Amino acid sequence: MNVFLDFEASSLADRSYPIEVAWVFEDGRSESHLIAPAPAWTDWDEESERIHGITRETLVRDGAAHDAVAARMIAALSDHALFASAPSWDGKWLSALLRAAGLPRHALRLQDTDVALRDTAISILRDVVPADRLAVTVHDLVASANATKSAAPAHRALADAAAERDLWRKLREDALSYAAAAART
Repeated sequence: MNVFLDFEASSLADRSYPIEVAWVFEDGRSESHLIAPAPAWTDWDEESERIHGITRETLVRDGAAHDAVAARMIAALSDHALFASAPSWDGKWLSALLRAAGLPRHALRLQDTDVALRDTAISILRDVVPADRLAVTVHDLVASANATKSAAPAHRALADAAAERDLWRKLREDALSYAAAAART
């Protein structure tokens, strides 16, 4: 099953670390976790705090232990296809979380949400769109779905992960409508 994931982080610096993670399954089930900093995680950027609105004090007080969050992610997300809007950034923070918990950094892998969009469109359209037009049709549907994205993310993990799932659902609905129209002609 497709799962859409997002992290918020201490900063965008090399030594940044994850402070919040959330994921939303394609069926709507979701989880969100504040992450208490691991002992070696000291990076903090006040501008990033201003953007996501999460203080380091909140993480220390209310965050779940980083190793518990990592273990929960492995338990909940293994054997699912994981997607993120910024897989290089989110992958960096996923890797930092897994490594800090003593887990293999590639225990979970992220792909770009556009991969989920393309794969979904192809699976819906491959039997109704001629092969010579399939790539262009899929490209157009993905571009149209992406054009509906909000210009600014919420910068909270659950809201941003839910927005990625909503984008995927829109693409799926658009592809199903296109397939139904193509089948009638």
